Amino acid sequence: MTQTDFLKLVLPFKDKVYRLARRLLVSKEEAEDATQEILIKLWNNKEKIEEYNNVEAFSMTMTKNLCLDRLKSKQAQNLKIVHSNYQDHNVSLQKQMELNDSVDWVSKIMEALPEQQKIIVQLRDIEDYEFDEIAKVLEMNETAVRVALSRARKTIREKLTKKHSYGIN
Repeated sequence: MTQTDFLKLVLPFKDKVYRLARRLLVSKEEAEDATQEILIKLWNNKEKIEEYNNVEAFSMTMTKNLCLDRLKSKQAQNLKIVHSNYQDHNVSLQKQMELNDSVDWVSKIMEALPEQQKIIVQLRDIEDYEFDEIAKVLEMNETAVRVALSRARKTIREKLTKKHSYGIN
């Protein structure tokens, strides 16, 4: 496999790998390192890469496993939490602050979810993966993926509603 063939194969889903790593590791720098490490692993195994049915799903599984390993390692204590996902300059400052606060709360709530639910929400709601693809990546039953996603969304919705209605009742 030539470098050009490899780039044609890998570049379309490189950003998805980064976004999954960013969701799991939170730190932008750690996510960049993880993405680079995944791409290097794919390049080093370029001879075997054509054996895989779905290289994108394989790389997402590699990303998930690498990120979970990093979180379990001692490096996890060095991660810094930085969120800058939302920027819109066309709204009032107050509205912008409210939106940023909501995004921060959703991120915090997602961080509190079990790892499996966190990954499923990331893949389904942010990366737009289909249920069968998520089931393959996570080696789960498709029905179990649906149930876990439903529970994760319910938890996010309940906690966010509780946060927004604080002091009203």
